[in-house]
Amino acid sequence: MKFGHFDDDSREYVITNPQTPWPWINYLGNEDFFSLISNSAGGYAFYKDAKFRRLTRYRYNNVPMDNGGRYFYINDGGTFWSPGWKPVKTPLDKYECRHGLSYTKITGAKNGLEAEVLFFVPLKSWSEVQKVRLTNTSGAKKSFRLFSFMEWALWNAEDDQNNLQRNLSTGEVEVKGSTIYHKTEYKDRRNHFAYYHANAPVQGFDTDRESFVGLYNEYSEPQAVVEGRPRNSHAHGWSPVASHYFEIDLNPGETKELIFILGYVENPEEGKWESKGVINKQRALANIDRFNTVEKVDKAMAELKAHWDKLLSVFHIKSGDEKLDRMVNIWNQYQCMVTFNMSRSASFFEVGIGRGMGFRDSNQDLIGFVHQIPGRARERIIDIASTQFQDGGAYHQYQPLTKRGNDAIGGNFNDDPLWLILSTVDYIKETGDFSLLDELVPFDNDPSTAKPHFEHLKLSFYHVVNNLGPWLAFNWSGRLERLSEPELFFQ
Repeated sequence: MKFGHFDDDSREYVITNPQTPWPWINYLGNEDFFSLISNSAGGYAFYKDAKFRRLTRYRYNNVPMDNGGRYFYINDGGTFWSPGWKPVKTPLDKYECRHGLSYTKITGAKNGLEAEVLFFVPLKSWSEVQKVRLTNTSGAKKSFRLFSFMEWALWNAEDDQNNLQRNLSTGEVEVKGSTIYHKTEYKDRRNHFAYYHANAPVQGFDTDRESFVGLYNEYSEPQAVVEGRPRNSHAHGWSPVASHYFEIDLNPGETKELIFILGYVENPEEGKWESKGVINKQRALANIDRFNTVEKVDKAMAELKAHWDKLLSVFHIKSGDEKLDRMVNIWNQYQCMVTFNMSRSASFFEVGIGRGMGFRDSNQDLIGFVHQIPGRARERIIDIASTQFQDGGAYHQYQPLTKRGNDAIGGNFNDDPLWLILSTVDYIKETGDFSLLDELVPFDNDPSTAKPHFEHLKLSFYHVVNNLGPWLAFNWSGRLERLSEPELFFQ
């Protein structure tokens, strides 16, 4: 069965059957804010760290597969459906998902109504922007109801799943016009909050999951969508969600576009409050103002595409083999950038809770992308080296939010330190920047221990040399024997 095809001119993979063998994931974001999105709009968003700054919930091991995401529900005269097929799974007259470079566009159509949703993370933005384009392709007027929906995670993705005696008492939201703010624990122990904004007046909303979905319902048939009306619920504890409600009329051939913004904000401790008990929303409002019109969103999307044009222009081949050119010029380089951004810390198979950024992995990932953004490669090398121990050993992993090694995982993976040498060498070979070797870099993030980066490399080498396991080699007769003096092996 064929599920899709490559569109080389657009640099997109086009999926035409939503029932792929597994969810086919794209990765949105380029620096600090990231989203994973499947071909049916499943997935989640986070700021820097998929464990400690998780914005939305996703259920990896659920039945049916790929549950939880950023959903849009349409109730058109009692027939309800979603443009990404899931979660409703109503058969669609048309379905298409286009996974592009840091963006995804999903289109669905049913009974003369077409819904196209563009998802992307703009450059230099802590937000995911969603542009919804609704078109009446029938010959009659259409009156329908549109619901947005996503479920908030309570920041720590691991704690979110297990400390229910506490979590079911902490959920807190605030609704201001067309913006739903998620501010769980902001008053008590956090300096960050999230928000989900729509750029048009709403006719209703929901922020309580049970009110929207129903206690024994599923995402596929939330009671608010089935009945075609919101509850205007305010979550206080339990499971907070965000849903906007619109009543829309379209004449034949008419199109309406709406902008939704899922965003993250951090405030300095001294600037947490606008007034007593009122969170400071200045940064949220500033980001909303950046993307609150179709024209602004289209401009941001054009900037994202230009960014990738520049990245992919650094290395380009013309081999005469269409498939080889496609993979080398587009998808391999894109994959290397995605892997660099996340270091395999968040994917469909790595749930973003346990591992953080690998010391070995992150060094390896540099090699495939250093030619594209050498400045960020240099920064990453210093971040990695800063987690190293003074004896040359290393934490096996570190958390991207703090850039500190994971004590729980520890170290003693003896090949880890050597990868720092390889990534440094590749960086210098690509850039000619030997000044990296003189950069003062701390050990275990303690500034008082800083030494030139070259000293880190020497310690990396000798840590491995001085911690060798048993040496085995084939003797002249072909038998494997243990060497008593390993150095003789090199003579």
